[in-house]
Amino acid sequence: MVTQAHAAAPSAKRTYTHREILEVMSGLMLAMLTSMISTSVVGTALPTIVGELGGQDQYSWVASATMLTMTVSTPLWGKLSDLFGRKLLFQTALGLFVAASLVAGLSQDMGQLIAARAVQGLGVGGLSALSQVILGDIVSPRERGRYSGYMGAVFGISTVAGPLLGGFIVDADWLGWRWCFYVVVPFALVAFIVIQKVLRLPPVKRNTSIDIWGATTITASASALMLLLTLGGNEFEWNSFWTYFLAAIALLMLALSVLAERTAKNPILPPRLFRNPTFVLTSLASLFVGMAMFGAMIYLPQYLQIVKGMSPTNSGLMTLPMVVALFLSGVISGKIVTSTGKWKIFPVAGLLIVAIGLFMLSRLHVDSSEWLIGFDVAVLGVGLGLSMQMLILAAQNGSELRDMASTTSGVSFFRSLGGAVGVAAFGAILTNRLKDEMATLIAEAGLKVGGGGDVKLGSPDAIQSMPTPLKNIVLEAFTRGLETVFIVGVPIALLGFIATLFLKELPLRGSTTPPPAAPQPLSKDDLVLAGLLLELVAQRVERANGEPSALLTAVARMAPEDSGSERERARSVAQTVLRPTSRALLAQAAPAQKDLVTGGIPQ
Repeated sequence: MVTQAHAAAPSAKRTYTHREILEVMSGLMLAMLTSMISTSVVGTALPTIVGELGGQDQYSWVASATMLTMTVSTPLWGKLSDLFGRKLLFQTALGLFVAASLVAGLSQDMGQLIAARAVQGLGVGGLSALSQVILGDIVSPRERGRYSGYMGAVFGISTVAGPLLGGFIVDADWLGWRWCFYVVVPFALVAFIVIQKVLRLPPVKRNTSIDIWGATTITASASALMLLLTLGGNEFEWNSFWTYFLAAIALLMLALSVLAERTAKNPILPPRLFRNPTFVLTSLASLFVGMAMFGAMIYLPQYLQIVKGMSPTNSGLMTLPMVVALFLSGVISGKIVTSTGKWKIFPVAGLLIVAIGLFMLSRLHVDSSEWLIGFDVAVLGVGLGLSMQMLILAAQNGSELRDMASTTSGVSFFRSLGGAVGVAAFGAILTNRLKDEMATLIAEAGLKVGGGGDVKLGSPDAIQSMPTPLKNIVLEAFTRGLETVFIVGVPIALLGFIATLFLKELPLRGSTTPPPAAPQPLSKDDLVLAGLLLELVAQRVERANGEPSALLTAVARMAPEDSGSERERARSVAQTVLRPTSRALLAQAAPAQKDLVTGGIPQ
């Protein structure tokens, strides 16, 4: 039948209206906001949590467990969404996040809390990666600029809302620290409902094989690296057996992951991605952006609370200039990209501005004014807003459509890995510099300090209540230590700047510019001829006996390379693309002559 012929024809990719995109975006942004807040809300509440549950030696793991699992799970979610669908996997990540949040709030000891935070990280990894993948599915690269700024602003908003919310909850006697985990659950449930209602992605037939070996080796390599950076210098010395053991495990698993990805039928990070210069360069730039961004944003509150003596609430408010600048620069640059189609200037300028912002932060001192601090963090926010989302846009635009999910999750993975490395490395730098500077300043001042010369640093309030000479030494040591942290971030950001310089500015797909002349519609004779030719090609492919054939090879190239042998791929294209299209063309040319469409076979 004619209607059957039309139904069998391959459907064009659905075009979403601006309103539909905003509806989907509302769910994605709400989910991302709640998940990112959950990673930052614990910071101000952690001393209270440890005081109640005990386990001071496990203090750092409450925060690092989430970052560890978020980092190593990011590439897995993109591939799994290729196999089982974006919507299902996004809602699964939300479900994991909600369940883990409830368990974290009910935890009775540090072990339970750390385990729950690790599962939370799995959910956060899925939400951050799949949000970008889904945005790439529903919006063309040319149009994506106008929406990507909103996604980038979510991260900046969460960095302020998290500490502010955590401080308020802990200070409110009628709530308590457990509500730091409960408070995000209602928002996550709303996001789940919104996505269920508004996200309508067309079903796609997918191969169901999963790269278990690749997932295991990638996860093991990243986990060993994270454990080394997290525990090194704290739980064991850098020059020790455990340092070399974990480094060897990370390198071995990395080598095995390369082998696994080269031999897997459906690899998580297809090796062909690393033959794409755009993917390699955007991944490198994202790695350096993550190191600079997380390193600055984690340790800036220490400067504000310890050196400047601000409360957690006020220190959160001092980062508002950065959030506003990040939001505005992301939105404005996105609109410019949409109207002009030119995008390379933004990540290039953004990484350079990030380096300038970090250098300006390294010049802050004990007596720096609040206006100067606000201006410095605003400069950093402009740089982050111009670069973060544009790097993902460039990677998606430079990838094949079949690699959209792998490309997006891969770039997100390297940014998260950079953040994890940056936090650990900058933390080690700050700890060592702080210890050395305090020893030097105490010796210069001729002060006598008990406990072998080591000063036990407590909360920011405890530091502010120290005797004046000792407090001044501690504040000066912290200032110098943080100066080193920020100045180390400058060359890291410049490395990202250099990587973006080598990016090739490919034209954005889905250009809104109309073609110079619209093609003329085909005549009925042309439609019949095209339909008959496609039918002939389909018959020749189906009758192929397996011998080498240029026709078979050409048709097989229309299907993904990892979906079977050349003959199987060619037959699949003949059955699902060529023949349905042939019948649709013949039906359009002669709608009243049903025997033309069906080949004379009674229906």
